[in-house]
Amino acid sequence: MSTFVLVHGAGDDGWSWHLVAAELRTRGHDVVVPDLPADDDSLTLVDYADAVLRAVGEPREVVVVGYSFGGFTAPLVADRLPTRVLVLLAGMVPAPGEAPAQWWDAVGYGDAVTAQAGRDGGLTGHEDPYVAFLHDVPRELADQALARERAHPSPAATTAVWPLGRWPDVPTRFLLCRDDRFFPAELFRRLVPERLGLVPDEMPGSHCVALSRPVELADRLEAYARDAPTRTG
Repeated sequence: MSTFVLVHGAGDDGWSWHLVAAELRTRGHDVVVPDLPADDDSLTLVDYADAVLRAVGEPREVVVVGYSFGGFTAPLVADRLPTRVLVLLAGMVPAPGEAPAQWWDAVGYGDAVTAQAGRDGGLTGHEDPYVAFLHDVPRELADQALARERAHPSPAATTAVWPLGRWPDVPTRFLLCRDDRFFPAELFRRLVPERLGLVPDEMPGSHCVALSRPVELADRLEAYARDAPTRTG
C-alpha cells in the first residue's frame, strides 16, 4: 500500500480532494490531505511545502500529487521526502527562476485560451465558474466548492521565483483533463514535453475532476504508484 500526499490548488482546501481521498482509503492506502495556509499575504511557496511536511510527519516514502497551482508546491515537497512518484494533475509546471505570476505569459496561456474558446464557442475561459471550472460536477458539490473558496496562494507566494534550480530527481507523471475549460488540453500537450520532457497522460473531465470523476482519478493515481520504479536508496 502507498501513502498519497494530495496538494490542493489555488482557492481550495483539502476538501477538494475528499472524494478521491475516501476512495484511496477504501483501497487500503494512507492519504495525507493538508489544508495549506490562507489569508496570510506573507507566506511563500516554501511555507506551503513546510505545511505539507508537517502534515506528513515522520519522513516516509510517498506519492506526491500536485493539482493546478499545487504544481508549484508539490515538487518542493517531493524534493524533501522519499518520493516514489510525483504526479501533476492539470498542474502548473514551473521553471527555475520563474515566479507563478510570470507563468501565465511565459507559457502562452492567454493565446491557448483564446484558441480553445474559438473552437468551443467561448466555453473555455468563461467568466461563470460553473461553466469554466465545474461544468461536469454535480451542482450540490459545485456549490460547496465555491462556498469554500479561500485566499490561497498569497501575493508573496505568487511573486517570488520558484525556489528550486532544477526539477526534483524523482519519477514524474502528468495527467491532463481533456474537458478542462481553464487549462486547455492543448496547452499542456505542448508545455509538458517542453518543460518535463514527457508526454502527458489524459483522462476525461473538467478542471475539477477530483469532484466529478473521483473513482477514475483514484484508479489513475493508484496505477502511478503501482507502476513507479522501486526506490533503492
